[in-house]
Amino acid sequence: MTHGGSSETIPPVELRLAAEDDLPAIVALLADDPLGASRESSDAKVSDAYRAAFATISADDNHLLLVAESKDEVVGVLQLSFLPHLTYEGGWRAQIEGVRVAARLRSLGVGRAMFEEAIERARARGCHLVQLTTDRRRPDALAFYERLGFVASHDGLKLHLGET
Repeated sequence: MTHGGSSETIPPVELRLAAEDDLPAIVALLADDPLGASRESSDAKVSDAYRAAFATISADDNHLLLVAESKDEVVGVLQLSFLPHLTYEGGWRAQIEGVRVAARLRSLGVGRAMFEEAIERARARGCHLVQLTTDRRRPDALAFYERLGFVASHDGLKLHLGET
């Protein structure tokens, strides 16, 4: 797969649900990021908190953790959640969070492939829209989402509830 005029070619990427064995690679992707570096654990051992979160996500059909794998290596991750709403006559929305692609493979189509899979899964579940948030300190991510057709139509607000 090539993308964006890059001459680098990556092997085909398989998109699948994450397995618990993928946790070390997923956590490494989350921590290998300027914002994630300050809030994620980069220890080689995956903490019990990550394992508990993975178990909760895996046990709930309304939450999926998708990974992109290339040559037996996890190179991308995103979480897709399905949320029921009273609006839109009781419609469903899909929420995408925690998107990461290995730094060396960015702008080569891995993220696009993950989003296409997530959007198709949202359609299959009958969702009327897919939403996400992105940190304002990530202008490249915002530009990527806009190229995919996402529109910054709302202002998002967050309230951090203290340290865990």
